[in-house]
Amino acid sequence: MGTVGGGGLLSDGGVGGSSGGALGGGLLVAGTTSDAGKSVVTAGICRWLVRQGVKVAPFKAQNMSLNSFVTREGAEIGRAQAMQAAAARVEPTALMNPVLLKPGSDRSSQVVLLGKPVGELSARGYHAGRQEQLLGTVADCLQELRRTHDAVICEGAGSPAEINLRRTDIVNMGIARAARIPVVVVGDIDRGGVFASFFGTTALLSKEDQALVAGYLVNKFRGDVTLLEPGLEMLRGLTGRQTLGVLPFAHGLGIDEEDGMGVSLRRAVRESAVAPPATAGRGPQPHGAEVLRVAVCAVPLMSNFTDVDALAAEPGVVVRFVDRAEELTDADLVVLPGTRGTVRALAWLRERGLADAIARRAAEGRPVLGICGGYQMLGERIEDDVESKAGVVDGLGLLPVRVRFAVEKTLARPAGEALGEPVEGYEIHHGVAEVTGGDEVFMSDGSGQGLDGCRAGSVWGTHWHGSLESDGFRRAFLRRVAADAGRAFVPAPDTCFGVLREEQLDRLGDLIEEHADTDALLRLIEEGVPTALPFIPPGAP
Repeated sequence: MGTVGGGGLLSDGGVGGSSGGALGGGLLVAGTTSDAGKSVVTAGICRWLVRQGVKVAPFKAQNMSLNSFVTREGAEIGRAQAMQAAAARVEPTALMNPVLLKPGSDRSSQVVLLGKPVGELSARGYHAGRQEQLLGTVADCLQELRRTHDAVICEGAGSPAEINLRRTDIVNMGIARAARIPVVVVGDIDRGGVFASFFGTTALLSKEDQALVAGYLVNKFRGDVTLLEPGLEMLRGLTGRQTLGVLPFAHGLGIDEEDGMGVSLRRAVRESAVAPPATAGRGPQPHGAEVLRVAVCAVPLMSNFTDVDALAAEPGVVVRFVDRAEELTDADLVVLPGTRGTVRALAWLRERGLADAIARRAAEGRPVLGICGGYQMLGERIEDDVESKAGVVDGLGLLPVRVRFAVEKTLARPAGEALGEPVEGYEIHHGVAEVTGGDEVFMSDGSGQGLDGCRAGSVWGTHWHGSLESDGFRRAFLRRVAADAGRAFVPAPDTCFGVLREEQLDRLGDLIEEHADTDALLRLIEEGVPTALPFIPPGAP
């Protein structure tokens, strides 16, 4: 729609943020609900701005996620913020996600502050005081990002109209009020009720909070936009706020999810967000004669399930999540992913008969891969007085590994070699593995010195998340899997996960550039909160 004009962010170093003077501009992307599209819109705005020459950074004050990442300085943050940083073409840092909550149950979470774990808190304990105390910390982080960047695009969480939590809010209107930045509310029209959601979200905010809500963005629209326009005009008449864009429904535009996969995963096919468009809904055609089927056990508190996205991006690799033993029957590779509850996940595997099915596969020489918590479950014994406090628990006994949970969490960005190919990853775990045997180490330093993991027969295990994003290693691993599975599958020689990821981020930038009012967005970022926005009754109770 609009274009970035002269002056403002693009004139002589922008608004002074990157030069260390005045604070750069800011914008908060809120949503009518969880999963309305806040992460995608934030990433899209970041990519659009950086393509215009604007030095931009993402920010999310508080994230609840089991899908996390490790920065180069060894800080743990949400993966969504790491991918938004990639969209902005900047290195991710702890400033971009100062508070990360990692659920361990329905009622408690590990609190990660500025990239380091500081303890476990119940939901009541967190909202009863700890959260309010953190507002100063997150405001300082946002201020530092604004001081060093021309613009900071903030992402909210859930809905800003959660009136029961407003007093302790630090991620939606709380941080917007503290930093005096305008708010754009995103609504998912594919769910229905978007007009009521926009109006109701605004009307449930206090007068002071409403004064920051500058407009709306419709997400996931299908059909003829002219049919929507009368409703948008009526919404403007009711609220005094314009809709700043109607983003079309598009497959494959999601970035790394932050809240986990909240729906049932049984038989859910993982379509890689970076893969080329699917052919008739079946994904890219295989390079060889046959496809390769990957079954990922959807364990409780599953973490970093995006580890398998690089597999799903490969032509001819079909990735699905399963929770029944019979669903492993036709799988060429079974993956045990990471989890925040290793002992709990192990019990779940046994209760559902999956543990026995995996053991039978191993005995038949059929491939199994464990990543992080999945690697720990494949071992002989787990000693856990930290996470579950269950003491000594028998593992699946498929790898010669003994695991002891340490109080100190390992956070690292290792690099090495595996299967003769360079490989990089990141580590996030309390479990310390002692390898007592096996056929070979998995990850080495290139000179034969083992760094991590091991193999016994067709069973593989590693603590390294993200290793499958290393193209040469992924292809070498898939060739081994195909050989062990007896499949005529050949990995494509030219699949580059990094290039696909960049293309995906560019598609997000295109979405904003082509379907949002970028002139209006730029004015909000540069000039701040518009004046005289009307109050919509009744306001907060």
